[in-house]
Amino acid sequence: MGPHRKPMKVIEGTHAISYAVQRSRTAVIAAYPITPSSGVVELLAEMCADGRLSSRFIAVESEHSALAACAGASQVGLRAFTATSSHGLAYMHEMLHWCAGARLPVVLANVNRALGAPWNIFVDQTDSLSQRDTGWIQYYCEDSQEVLDTIIQAFRVAEGSLLPAMVCLDAFFLSHTSEPVSIPDQDLVDRFLPPYTPAYALSVDDPRAFGGMVAAEGYLELRARIEHSMRRAQQLAAEAAREYGAIFGRSHPLVEMLHLDDAEIVLVTSGTVAGTARTVIEEYRAQGIHVGMAKIHLFRPFPFDLVRIALGRARKVAVFDRNISFGCGGIMASEIRAALCNIRKAPTVFSFVGGLGGCDVTPDTIREVVEYTRRCDAPEQDTMWVGLPEESRQ
Repeated sequence: MGPHRKPMKVIEGTHAISYAVQRSRTAVIAAYPITPSSGVVELLAEMCADGRLSSRFIAVESEHSALAACAGASQVGLRAFTATSSHGLAYMHEMLHWCAGARLPVVLANVNRALGAPWNIFVDQTDSLSQRDTGWIQYYCEDSQEVLDTIIQAFRVAEGSLLPAMVCLDAFFLSHTSEPVSIPDQDLVDRFLPPYTPAYALSVDDPRAFGGMVAAEGYLELRARIEHSMRRAQQLAAEAAREYGAIFGRSHPLVEMLHLDDAEIVLVTSGTVAGTARTVIEEYRAQGIHVGMAKIHLFRPFPFDLVRIALGRARKVAVFDRNISFGCGGIMASEIRAALCNIRKAPTVFSFVGGLGGCDVTPDTIREVVEYTRRCDAPEQDTMWVGLPEESRQ
């Protein structure tokens, strides 16, 4: 058994995050629990209390304060982490902008949960995708192993680009489901993830000003620098994924490409839907029907080049979104259309929305999407709903 082939531990998805944060030697953890992310910080609090993790755990009065505490910790050069969901993430909105603008590489785990009203605690990616313009790197994960590995990589990418990073996972389907997860050796993680030592940090021994008022030209320049760093973050993410795979024997491509060499139809997914879709696609392949899949793991920065490689040769693309931007449709579909708009003979994009609020996405759901795409030359609507009664789809 090689050094990266460690015995598996059966844990739930939230605890996969906790172990990743522990192995990353995170210095400060600030948290305000919210369902279904509470398990993350509960286990981390236990680790801090019993000595398994040498970290400052800060119990705060709100999600806004949790991220503010992480911002302060990061500003003085400490590795910082928090976790949240849904309305908690929405409450952090102001601080999300601040962390990105102040170039603070905080890592946040968001357990994707539907936003109210009405109240719903089940999976829906709209909470994090509605924050896509705040300047945070965003990852979406399919299983708990990918969650653990991505948290560790996110610290490295965030600190390399000086941008905050958000790792997202589906509520309950991942957060509260137990499955075997390999927890890496501490010495190997230390080799992959060096200590965070920023060039500039708030210190009484080296006084500097941070986040003050700037003139218009300075503000424009700083925003351009964030954009340049965000573009560079894709390269850093690819490098981190490759090196992580070499050390630990597990690889998570930024865009996973399955059976795309001859695929006439490509299904685009993210999160746990990808596992269901993979099984259905193999069924189609066994019948001689050329269907492929592209799984979006890194959403921000959006990997335009990889998406064009993945989808450029297809005749049709079916995008399944577990989110909604009201008045525009599926968010992932909008990004895919933008990526393909300048390609000659671009594939026709079919946009499907379903699975909101925890509705099951079953193999039959995926078959319905694929069969509609096979049957129609073009979509009948810009956005098509899956799982609604027929009279409610218009």
